Order: sequence, then C-alpha cells, then structure tokens
Amino acid sequence: MGEKRGAAKVNRFVLLYALAWAGGTIAYTPLLTILLPGKVAALARADARLAWLAGITLTGALAASLGGILFGYASDITRNRRGWIVAGLVLSCLMLGVIGTADTRTGITLSVVCWQLALNMMLGPLAALAGDRVPDDHKGVLGGLMAFAPGFGALSGALVTLPLLHALETRLWLVAALVTASVVPVLVVPLPPRVPARTQPQPDKSRHSHAIEANALRMWIARLAVQIAEACLFSYLYFWLLSLDRSISDHQAAQLFGLVMIASAPLALVAGRWSDRVNRPLVPLQACASMAALGLVVMSLSQGIAIAIGGYILFGFASSIFLALHSAQTLRLLPRPDRRARDLGVFNLANTVPSLLMPWLALVLVPQQGYPALFLLMAALSGGAGLLLRSIARHN
Repeated sequence: MGEKRGAAKVNRFVLLYALAWAGGTIAYTPLLTILLPGKVAALARADARLAWLAGITLTGALAASLGGILFGYASDITRNRRGWIVAGLVLSCLMLGVIGTADTRTGITLSVVCWQLALNMMLGPLAALAGDRVPDDHKGVLGGLMAFAPGFGALSGALVTLPLLHALETRLWLVAALVTASVVPVLVVPLPPRVPARTQPQPDKSRHSHAIEANALRMWIARLAVQIAEACLFSYLYFWLLSLDRSISDHQAAQLFGLVMIASAPLALVAGRWSDRVNRPLVPLQACASMAALGLVVMSLSQGIAIAIGGYILFGFASSIFLALHSAQTLRLLPRPDRRARDLGVFNLANTVPSLLMPWLALVLVPQQGYPALFLLMAALSGGAGLLLRSIARHN
C-alpha cells in the first residue's frame, strides 16, 4: 500500500512538473517570437529593425546563459529550489510589464536582460528539481511529457495574439497569468522523496567519477550537435523551401513547422515510456540522432518539394524527440547531485551556442555551395551525436 501511494505521488509530481516546464516555455515563446518583434517593428525604422532585434535577442540570450548558471548554483548552495523558483516567477512576470512600457532600444534591451535573468532564476532551479525528485525509472516518461511544452508555447502565442487583445501590455500580462497558473501547482504539491545519490565501492569511486564526467561531456556534445541542426532548420526552413518552390508561403512553412512540433510530442512520450520499461534510456536518443541525420541527407539530395518535405518531417520528428528525451536523461549522468543546477546551467549553453554559430555557418556555406552542403554538415553532426551516445552505452 505504501509503495502504491509513493508511486502515485511521483506520478502526480511528474505531471505537475511537466505542466510547470510548459509554463516556462509559455514565458518566452510568445514574447520572443511574436510580441517582441512586433514591439521593435512599431518603434524602429524599417531599415533598423533587424539590427534592433538581433542586438536585443543576443544580449538577452547571453543574460539567460549567465542567469541559468548563477541562480542554479545559488539553489545548489542554499538547497532551496522552490524558494528561487517563486522569486524568479514573481520577478519575471513583473518584468514582462516593464518590457511592455519600454519605448527605446536601450530600455527594451535592459528590460529584456533583467527579464531573462529573472526567468532563469526560475528555470535553473526548476530544471534541477526534476533531478532531485524524479527517479530514473520515470525520467523517460518525464522527457516525453516535456515534449509537449513547445506545443503549449505555440498555442499560447496564438491565444495572446487574438484580435480582441490588441494592447501589448494586456497580452504580456496574459502571458504572466498563464505562466503563473502553470508553475504554481508544482510549488504547492508535496514533493516525492529525494532521489538518493548513486554510491560506488570506495576503491572504484575515483574511476567512476571520471567516467560519469566523461559521459556527461559526451551527452553535452551530442545535444549541441543536434541542437545546431535544429537551429539551422528553425532559422532557414522557409528560405530553403522557397528555393525549391517559389509558391510556398510563410504561412505554409509555419504550418509545417507547427505540425511537426505538435505531432512529435506523443511519439516522444511513447519512446520515453518504452525506455523506462526496458531500462534502455539511451536507445531512443541513438535512434533519433541517426534518423535526424538520415532526414537531413534526404533533404540535401532532394530535387522536388514533396521528397524535401518528407525528409524534413523525418528530421523534425527525430530531432524534437531527441531534444525532449535528452533533457530528462541528462539528469542521470550529472556528476555531482549537490551541484546539479549549476551543471544544468552549463548544459543549457548547448541551447545558446547554436544561435551564435548558425548565421556564420550559413553565410559561409549557402552562398557558395547551397543548402545541400549545409544540410550534409548538419547530417554529419547528428550522426556524430549518435556515435557519441553509443560510446556512453559501452562505458556504462
């Protein structure tokens, strides 16, 4: 009876945690994809909009990376995840209101930087909370449920841009309300027992520690490789489709992207649940990295739009599932539970670095060699990620 009650508590926490993680996605998706560009378009001259937006988002991304490490480490030291989550939730919601009232480039940049710091005051400790409280045999399901977060982010963007909500300030406060409603439940529910740290015989402790650190590094590099490929398609999907068929509209490209993002979530949940049942956490990641590489090869070789879209769908499904499950399975391999949030903040750099690399890779390859060369490079990165993950399996 006690075991059933404990399992029910873990299952409830996993569901509420996934909802909170979706709340984190809702916090930034509408702002960064729709509301902030719209505000910049309203304030800047047409020929200056791109420079404004690029500078604001790049500065914000750097602040997000710093905030994730800094506040994650603070939650490690204080051993109080939920206190930091509450503070970050309150401050980030208040900063959304400040962004809405800023009316200069400097004002918007500073408010976005402060918002990113506050948001990662919430997200850094929140990411580590799953490692603290979710057992390894539930991490696959957790990763599958976390795959629904991008869909919630996209839906929130559609909701806050309804015509009846025409004022930016109203839209931003609605975002704040949605985030609060999503995150608060995990802050008030009783927590499951803390997951015990793995112990090893004393003579093998040093060797085991080095192995864990090496495996964590492999996991980071594998995510970085796939994340670069995903960022490539996120940024250049429409331009690539247009190069194949001039009749493709931006709305059709957005529909394709949204369909892949939403449809991949149930597949991620199925894959995650299977990996929990058979205790093979890395197999879905290896398979997805290989399928992502195959999809990119198909895209690079395709001459017609139908085959090209088929290759993209394969890549999109595989990369989305990979990134969702990777986030949860990484928690198995972090070397120090007492520094879990700090290490996750460092891991999060794999999400920031691609946005800095992709423009340069595209500028070097596409004008001279075309999109096929870019996609073949991305395929090599994704295939390499699969090989790295197989080396982790061999070392375990």
